[in-house]
Amino acid sequence: MNGDLNVEEIQKAARRLEGVIHPTPLDFSVTFSRLTGSRVYLKLENLQKTGSFKIRGAYNKICTLDEASRKKGVIAASAGNHAQGVAYAAAQAGLAALVVMPENAPVAKVTATQGYGARVVLAGEDYDQAFAHALALQKETGATFIHSFDDAGIIAGQGTIALELLAGLPDLDAVVVPVGGGGLIAGIALAVKTLRPAVKVVGVQAKSAPAVFLFFHRRESAPPPAGRTIADGISVRRPGGLTSKLIARFVDDIVLVDEEEIAEAILLLLERSKLVVEGAGAVGLAALLHGKISLPEKKVAVILSGGNVDINIVSIIIERGLVKSGRRLNVSVLLPDQPGSLSRLLALLAAARANLISVSHDRIKPEVPLREAEVNLVLETRDADHRHLILDTLVRNGYKVKKTF
Repeated sequence: MNGDLNVEEIQKAARRLEGVIHPTPLDFSVTFSRLTGSRVYLKLENLQKTGSFKIRGAYNKICTLDEASRKKGVIAASAGNHAQGVAYAAAQAGLAALVVMPENAPVAKVTATQGYGARVVLAGEDYDQAFAHALALQKETGATFIHSFDDAGIIAGQGTIALELLAGLPDLDAVVVPVGGGGLIAGIALAVKTLRPAVKVVGVQAKSAPAVFLFFHRRESAPPPAGRTIADGISVRRPGGLTSKLIARFVDDIVLVDEEEIAEAILLLLERSKLVVEGAGAVGLAALLHGKISLPEKKVAVILSGGNVDINIVSIIIERGLVKSGRRLNVSVLLPDQPGSLSRLLALLAAARANLISVSHDRIKPEVPLREAEVNLVLETRDADHRHLILDTLVRNGYKVKKTF
Protein backbone atom coordinates (compact mmCIF):
# COMPACT_ATOMS: atom_id res chain seq x y z
CA MET A 1 0.00 0.00 0.00
CA ASN A 2 1.41 3.41 -0.94
CA GLY A 3 0.80 6.79 0.67
CA ASP A 4 -2.62 7.14 -0.99
CA LEU A 5 -5.37 6.25 1.42
CA ASN A 6 -9.15 6.18 1.21
CA VAL A 7 -12.08 4.59 2.98
CA GLU A 8 -11.96 1.58 0.66
CA GLU A 9 -8.54 0.70 2.09
CA ILE A 10 -9.99 0.91 5.59
CA GLN A 11 -12.81 -1.41 4.57
CA LYS A 12 -10.24 -3.87 3.15
CA ALA A 13 -8.37 -3.69 6.44
CA ALA A 14 -11.58 -4.53 8.29
CA ARG A 15 -11.97 -7.67 6.22
CA ARG A 16 -8.36 -8.70 6.96
CA LEU A 17 -8.98 -8.25 10.67
CA GLU A 18 -12.12 -10.39 10.81
CA GLY A 19 -11.58 -13.23 13.27
CA VAL A 20 -8.30 -11.70 14.46
CA ILE A 21 -9.36 -8.75 16.61
CA HIS A 22 -12.28 -8.19 18.95
CA PRO A 23 -15.00 -5.86 17.65
CA THR A 24 -14.90 -3.98 20.94
CA PRO A 25 -18.01 -2.88 22.86
CA LEU A 26 -19.52 0.59 22.52
CA ASP A 27 -20.80 1.14 26.04
CA PHE A 28 -23.26 3.92 26.97
CA SER A 29 -22.24 5.50 30.28
CA VAL A 30 -24.99 6.98 32.43
CA THR A 31 -22.41 8.30 34.90
CA PHE A 32 -20.23 10.14 32.40
CA SER A 33 -23.25 11.41 30.50
CA ARG A 34 -24.48 13.01 33.72
CA LEU A 35 -21.07 14.45 34.56
CA THR A 36 -20.42 15.93 31.11
CA GLY A 37 -23.86 16.82 29.75
CA SER A 38 -23.19 14.77 26.62
CA ARG A 39 -24.56 11.34 25.83
CA VAL A 40 -21.30 9.47 26.27
CA TYR A 41 -20.49 6.14 24.65
CA LEU A 42 -17.17 4.51 25.57
CA LYS A 43 -15.39 2.58 22.81
CA LEU A 44 -13.56 -0.06 24.84
CA GLU A 45 -10.32 -0.61 22.94
CA ASN A 46 -8.71 -1.23 26.34
CA LEU A 47 -10.39 -4.66 26.03
CA GLN A 48 -8.81 -5.30 22.63
CA LYS A 49 -6.29 -8.10 22.09
CA THR A 50 -2.86 -6.97 23.34
CA GLY A 51 -4.69 -4.38 25.45
CA SER A 52 -4.96 -1.59 22.86
CA PHE A 53 -6.12 -0.61 19.38
CA LYS A 54 -2.58 -0.96 18.01
CA ILE A 55 -3.09 -4.56 16.95
CA ARG A 56 -5.42 -3.31 14.20
CA GLY A 57 -2.82 -1.32 12.32
CA ALA A 58 0.08 -3.67 13.01
CA TYR A 59 -1.77 -6.75 11.78
CA ASN A 60 -3.12 -4.97 8.71
CA LYS A 61 0.35 -3.74 7.75
CA ILE A 62 2.09 -7.08 8.26
CA CYS A 63 -0.63 -8.86 6.27
CA THR A 64 0.23 -6.75 3.22
CA LEU A 65 3.99 -7.49 3.19
CA ASP A 66 5.37 -9.37 0.21
CA GLU A 67 7.27 -12.63 0.59
CA ALA A 68 10.72 -11.05 0.31
CA SER A 69 9.92 -8.61 3.11
CA ARG A 70 8.44 -11.31 5.30
CA LYS A 71 11.63 -13.40 5.13
CA LYS A 72 13.68 -10.53 6.58
CA GLY A 73 11.37 -10.09 9.56
CA VAL A 74 10.06 -6.84 10.97
CA ILE A 75 11.35 -4.12 13.28
CA ALA A 76 9.50 -1.38 15.12
CA ALA A 77 9.92 1.38 17.68
CA SER A 78 7.29 1.88 20.35
CA ALA A 79 6.55 3.22 23.81
CA GLY A 80 4.67 -0.02 24.41
CA ASN A 81 1.32 -0.65 22.75
CA HIS A 82 2.54 -0.70 19.14
CA ALA A 83 5.29 -3.03 20.34
CA GLN A 84 2.72 -5.54 21.55
CA GLY A 85 0.64 -5.20 18.39
CA VAL A 86 3.66 -5.84 16.16
CA ALA A 87 4.84 -8.73 18.31
CA TYR A 88 1.41 -10.39 18.23
CA ALA A 89 0.87 -9.81 14.50
CA ALA A 90 4.36 -11.05 13.63
CA ALA A 91 3.86 -14.19 15.68
CA GLN A 92 0.56 -14.87 13.91
CA ALA A 93 2.30 -14.48 10.54
CA GLY A 94 5.32 -16.55 11.58
CA LEU A 95 7.77 -13.65 11.29
CA ALA A 96 10.70 -12.65 13.47
CA ALA A 97 10.13 -9.32 15.24
CA LEU A 98 12.55 -6.90 16.91
CA VAL A 99 11.11 -3.99 18.87
CA VAL A 100 13.05 -0.99 20.24
CA MET A 101 11.45 0.58 23.31
CA PRO A 102 12.56 3.55 25.45
CA GLU A 103 14.65 2.65 28.47
CA ASN A 104 11.90 3.94 30.78
CA ALA A 105 9.12 1.98 29.04
CA PRO A 106 6.65 0.47 31.53
CA VAL A 107 7.83 -2.95 32.64
CA ALA A 108 4.40 -4.45 31.98
CA LYS A 109 4.58 -3.42 28.32
CA VAL A 110 8.13 -4.73 27.88
CA THR A 111 7.25 -8.05 29.46
CA ALA A 112 4.07 -8.41 27.40
CA THR A 113 5.94 -7.66 24.16
CA GLN A 114 8.49 -10.35 24.96
CA GLY A 115 5.67 -12.69 25.88
CA TYR A 116 4.22 -12.36 22.38
CA GLY A 117 7.55 -13.57 20.97
CA ALA A 118 9.42 -10.40 19.98
CA ARG A 119 12.99 -9.53 20.90
CA VAL A 120 13.09 -6.24 22.80
CA VAL A 121 15.94 -3.73 22.78
CA LEU A 122 15.78 -0.81 25.25
CA ALA A 123 17.32 2.41 23.90
CA GLY A 124 16.82 6.15 24.43
CA GLU A 125 14.91 8.26 26.89
CA ASP A 126 11.72 8.62 24.81
CA TYR A 127 9.94 7.34 21.71
CA ASP A 128 11.86 9.57 19.33
CA GLN A 129 15.25 8.32 20.53
CA ALA A 130 14.04 4.72 20.39
CA PHE A 131 12.77 5.41 16.86
CA ALA A 132 16.20 6.68 15.76
CA HIS A 133 17.88 3.58 17.17
CA ALA A 134 15.37 1.31 15.44
CA LEU A 135 16.09 2.97 12.10
CA ALA A 136 19.81 2.34 12.58
CA LEU A 137 19.13 -1.34 13.35
CA GLN A 138 16.85 -1.58 10.34
CA LYS A 139 19.68 -0.48 8.05
CA GLU A 140 21.92 -3.14 9.56
CA THR A 141 19.43 -6.00 9.38
CA GLY A 142 17.32 -5.18 6.34
CA ALA A 143 14.17 -5.98 8.30
CA THR A 144 10.93 -4.24 7.29
CA PHE A 145 10.24 -1.21 9.45
CA ILE A 146 6.70 -1.10 10.84
CA HIS A 147 6.05 2.53 11.73
CA SER A 148 3.83 3.10 14.74
CA PHE A 149 1.67 5.77 13.07
CA ASP A 150 2.98 7.35 9.84
CA ASP A 151 2.09 4.58 7.38
CA ALA A 152 -0.96 4.07 5.20
CA GLY A 153 -1.36 0.42 6.21
CA ILE A 154 -1.19 1.31 9.89
CA ILE A 155 -3.64 4.19 9.51
CA ALA A 156 -6.08 2.02 7.56
CA GLY A 157 -6.05 -0.58 10.32
CA GLN A 158 -6.69 2.00 13.02
CA GLY A 159 -9.51 3.48 10.93
CA THR A 160 -11.49 0.25 11.27
CA ILE A 161 -12.58 1.53 14.69
CA ALA A 162 -14.63 4.17 12.89
CA LEU A 163 -16.47 1.54 10.86
CA GLU A 164 -17.50 -0.18 14.09
CA LEU A 165 -18.55 3.14 15.63
CA LEU A 166 -20.77 4.10 12.71
CA ALA A 167 -22.30 0.63 12.49
CA GLY A 168 -23.10 0.62 16.21
CA LEU A 169 -24.24 4.24 16.43
CA PRO A 170 -25.45 5.52 13.05
CA ASP A 171 -26.64 8.83 14.53
CA LEU A 172 -23.30 9.60 16.18
CA ASP A 173 -22.62 13.34 16.60
CA ALA A 174 -18.95 13.37 17.58
CA VAL A 175 -15.95 11.19 18.31
CA VAL A 176 -13.16 12.07 20.75
CA VAL A 177 -9.79 10.48 20.04
CA PRO A 178 -6.44 10.31 21.88
CA VAL A 179 -3.57 11.71 19.79
CA GLY A 180 0.13 10.89 19.85
CA GLY A 181 1.71 10.73 16.41
CA GLY A 182 -1.72 10.86 14.80
CA GLY A 183 -2.26 7.41 13.28
CA LEU A 184 -5.43 6.65 15.22
CA ILE A 185 -7.16 9.98 14.68
CA ALA A 186 -6.05 10.10 11.03
CA GLY A 187 -7.69 6.76 10.26
CA ILE A 188 -10.83 7.48 12.27
CA ALA A 189 -11.24 10.99 10.84
CA LEU A 190 -10.78 9.83 7.25
CA ALA A 191 -13.43 7.13 7.62
CA VAL A 192 -15.88 9.26 9.61
CA LYS A 193 -15.69 12.34 7.38
CA THR A 194 -16.02 10.22 4.24
CA LEU A 195 -19.03 8.24 5.46
CA ARG A 196 -20.67 10.77 7.84
CA PRO A 197 -19.28 14.26 7.10
CA ALA A 198 -21.42 15.94 9.78
CA VAL A 199 -19.81 13.97 12.62
CA LYS A 200 -17.33 16.09 14.57
CA VAL A 201 -13.84 14.65 15.16
CA VAL A 202 -11.87 16.05 18.10
CA GLY A 203 -8.40 14.95 19.17
CA VAL A 204 -6.92 15.17 22.67
CA GLN A 205 -3.26 15.38 23.64
CA ALA A 206 -1.44 15.55 26.96
CA LYS A 207 -0.32 19.09 27.75
CA SER A 208 3.19 17.74 28.33
CA ALA A 209 3.37 16.28 24.79
CA PRO A 210 1.47 18.72 22.52
CA ALA A 211 3.14 18.20 19.13
CA VAL A 212 -0.03 17.67 17.08
CA PHE A 213 -1.89 20.38 18.98
CA LEU A 214 0.84 22.90 18.09
CA PHE A 215 0.88 21.76 14.47
CA PHE A 216 -2.91 21.87 14.15
CA HIS A 217 -3.24 25.34 15.63
CA ARG A 218 -0.10 26.56 13.82
CA ARG A 219 1.43 27.78 17.05
CA GLU A 220 4.90 26.34 16.58
CA SER A 221 6.80 24.85 13.65
CA ALA A 222 9.75 23.32 15.55
CA PRO A 223 9.13 20.11 17.53
CA PRO A 224 8.50 20.79 21.23
CA PRO A 225 10.79 19.25 23.84
CA ALA A 226 9.82 15.81 25.04
CA GLY A 227 7.72 16.00 28.18
CA ARG A 228 7.10 13.39 30.84
CA THR A 229 3.48 12.35 31.15
CA ILE A 230 1.41 9.53 32.61
CA ALA A 231 -0.03 9.30 29.08
CA ASP A 232 3.23 7.71 27.89
CA GLY A 233 1.54 6.00 24.94
CA ILE A 234 0.92 9.37 23.25
CA SER A 235 4.20 11.07 24.17
CA VAL A 236 5.51 11.80 20.67
CA ARG A 237 7.71 14.76 19.78
CA ARG A 238 6.52 15.30 16.21
CA PRO A 239 3.52 14.15 14.12
CA GLY A 240 4.02 12.16 10.94
CA GLY A 241 3.96 13.62 7.45
CA LEU A 242 1.02 11.52 6.27
CA THR A 243 -0.88 11.83 9.53
CA SER A 244 -0.41 15.61 9.50
CA LYS A 245 -2.01 15.92 6.09
CA LEU A 246 -4.99 13.81 7.09
CA ILE A 247 -5.42 15.64 10.40
CA ALA A 248 -5.31 19.04 8.71
CA ARG A 249 -7.94 17.90 6.21
CA PHE A 250 -10.38 15.92 8.34
CA VAL A 251 -10.05 16.80 12.05
CA ASP A 252 -12.21 19.56 13.57
CA ASP A 253 -10.18 20.41 16.67
CA ILE A 254 -7.34 19.33 18.97
CA VAL A 255 -7.39 20.14 22.70
CA LEU A 256 -5.06 19.57 25.67
CA VAL A 257 -5.47 18.05 29.14
CA ASP A 258 -3.06 18.19 32.07
CA GLU A 259 -1.72 15.41 34.26
CA GLU A 260 -4.20 15.84 37.12
CA GLU A 261 -7.11 15.79 34.69
CA ILE A 262 -5.84 12.56 33.15
CA ALA A 263 -5.33 11.00 36.58
CA GLU A 264 -8.85 11.91 37.66
CA ALA A 265 -10.30 10.33 34.50
CA ILE A 266 -8.36 7.10 35.15
CA LEU A 267 -9.64 7.05 38.72
CA LEU A 268 -13.26 7.65 37.70
CA LEU A 269 -13.07 4.91 35.06
CA LEU A 270 -11.76 2.50 37.69
CA GLU A 271 -14.30 3.51 40.30
CA ARG A 272 -17.45 4.17 38.28
CA SER A 273 -17.07 1.93 35.23
CA LYS A 274 -14.76 -0.79 36.63
CA LEU A 275 -12.44 -0.23 33.65
CA VAL A 276 -8.64 -0.28 33.71
CA VAL A 277 -7.50 2.40 31.26
CA GLU A 278 -3.98 3.75 30.79
CA GLY A 279 -3.19 7.46 30.70
CA ALA A 280 -3.14 7.70 26.92
CA GLY A 281 -6.51 5.97 26.75
CA ALA A 282 -8.15 8.27 29.29
CA VAL A 283 -7.32 11.68 27.76
CA GLY A 284 -10.52 11.88 25.72
CA LEU A 285 -12.74 11.37 28.74
CA ALA A 286 -10.58 13.84 30.71
CA ALA A 287 -11.23 16.49 28.06
CA LEU A 288 -15.00 16.00 28.29
CA LEU A 289 -15.03 15.92 32.10
CA HIS A 290 -13.10 19.18 32.35
CA GLY A 291 -14.96 21.16 29.73
CA LYS A 292 -12.22 21.17 27.09
CA ILE A 293 -14.87 19.79 24.75
CA SER A 294 -18.48 20.92 25.17
CA LEU A 295 -21.12 18.93 23.29
CA PRO A 296 -24.33 19.19 25.35
CA GLU A 297 -26.93 16.52 24.61
CA LYS A 298 -24.87 15.21 21.67
CA LYS A 299 -24.06 11.53 21.15
CA VAL A 300 -20.32 11.37 21.70
CA ALA A 301 -18.08 8.33 21.29
CA VAL A 302 -14.93 8.45 23.41
CA ILE A 303 -12.12 6.14 22.37
CA LEU A 304 -10.55 4.42 25.38
CA SER A 305 -7.53 3.44 23.32
CA GLY A 306 -5.66 1.15 25.71
CA GLY A 307 -5.53 -0.52 29.10
CA ASN A 308 -1.85 -1.39 29.47
CA VAL A 309 -1.22 0.62 32.60
CA ASP A 310 1.97 0.02 34.58
CA ILE A 311 0.82 -1.36 37.92
CA ASN A 312 3.76 0.37 39.64
CA ILE A 313 2.27 3.81 38.98
CA VAL A 314 -1.38 2.93 39.58
CA SER A 315 -1.15 4.02 43.21
CA ILE A 316 0.37 7.36 42.15
CA ILE A 317 -2.35 7.88 39.56
CA ILE A 318 -5.05 7.08 42.09
CA GLU A 319 -3.51 9.47 44.62
CA ARG A 320 -3.38 12.32 42.08
CA GLY A 321 -6.90 11.55 40.95
CA LEU A 322 -8.18 11.67 44.52
CA VAL A 323 -6.51 15.03 45.10
CA LYS A 324 -7.90 16.46 41.85
CA SER A 325 -11.43 15.32 42.69
CA GLY A 326 -11.25 16.84 46.19
CA ARG A 327 -11.20 13.54 48.04
CA ARG A 328 -7.70 13.74 49.48
CA LEU A 329 -6.16 16.60 51.48
CA ASN A 330 -2.50 16.81 52.55
CA VAL A 331 -1.80 19.61 55.03
CA SER A 332 0.83 20.68 57.54
CA VAL A 333 -0.21 22.38 60.78
CA LEU A 334 1.90 24.10 63.44
CA LEU A 335 1.00 23.10 67.00
CA PRO A 336 2.27 24.07 70.45
CA ASP A 337 4.77 21.37 71.49
CA GLN A 338 2.90 20.34 74.61
CA PRO A 339 0.68 17.47 75.78
CA GLY A 340 -2.87 17.46 74.40
CA SER A 341 -2.20 19.64 71.33
CA LEU A 342 -2.40 16.81 68.83
CA SER A 343 -5.46 15.22 70.42
CA ARG A 344 -7.33 18.55 70.26
CA LEU A 345 -6.48 18.91 66.56
CA LEU A 346 -7.61 15.36 65.79
CA ALA A 347 -10.85 15.86 67.70
CA LEU A 348 -11.56 18.96 65.61
CA LEU A 349 -10.93 17.01 62.40
CA ALA A 350 -13.14 14.16 63.58
CA ALA A 351 -15.97 16.62 64.24
CA ALA A 352 -15.56 17.88 60.67
CA ARG A 353 -15.90 14.25 59.47
CA ALA A 354 -12.38 14.11 58.00
CA ASN A 355 -10.95 10.59 57.93
CA LEU A 356 -7.30 10.48 59.02
CA ILE A 357 -5.12 8.32 56.77
CA SER A 358 -1.70 9.19 58.19
CA VAL A 359 -0.01 11.62 60.57
CA SER A 360 3.64 12.53 61.15
CA HIS A 361 5.15 14.82 63.79
CA ASP A 362 8.35 16.94 63.44
CA ARG A 363 9.71 19.34 66.08
CA ILE A 364 13.37 19.59 64.93
CA LYS A 365 13.12 21.09 61.44
CA PRO A 366 15.08 24.38 61.39
CA GLU A 367 12.09 26.34 60.06
CA VAL A 368 9.81 25.13 62.87
CA PRO A 369 9.81 27.63 65.77
CA LEU A 370 11.07 26.47 69.17
CA ARG A 371 8.38 24.99 71.41
CA GLU A 372 6.21 24.25 68.36
CA ALA A 373 5.86 21.15 66.20
CA GLU A 374 4.86 20.60 62.58
CA VAL A 375 2.22 17.95 62.06
CA ASN A 376 1.73 16.57 58.54
CA LEU A 377 -1.69 15.08 57.90
CA VAL A 378 -3.18 13.07 55.05
CA LEU A 379 -6.97 13.24 55.19
CA GLU A 380 -9.72 11.50 53.24
CA THR A 381 -12.48 13.95 52.27
CA ARG A 382 -15.80 13.70 50.48
CA ASP A 383 -15.31 16.34 47.79
CA ALA A 384 -13.87 19.82 47.12
CA ASP A 385 -16.52 21.51 49.31
CA HIS A 386 -15.64 19.24 52.22
CA ARG A 387 -11.95 20.12 51.79
CA HIS A 388 -12.75 23.83 51.95
CA LEU A 389 -14.87 23.27 55.06
CA ILE A 390 -12.01 21.49 56.84
CA LEU A 391 -9.47 24.18 55.92
CA ASP A 392 -11.84 26.95 57.06
CA THR A 393 -12.49 25.11 60.32
CA LEU A 394 -8.77 24.85 61.08
CA VAL A 395 -8.10 28.52 60.29
CA ARG A 396 -11.10 29.70 62.35
CA ASN A 397 -9.74 27.76 65.30
CA GLY A 398 -6.40 29.53 65.11
CA TYR A 399 -4.24 26.94 63.36
CA LYS A 400 -1.50 27.90 60.88
CA VAL A 401 -2.28 25.63 57.92
CA LYS A 402 -0.40 24.93 54.70
CA LYS A 403 -1.58 22.61 51.94
CA THR A 404 1.30 20.33 50.97
CA PHE A 405 -0.34 18.56 48.00
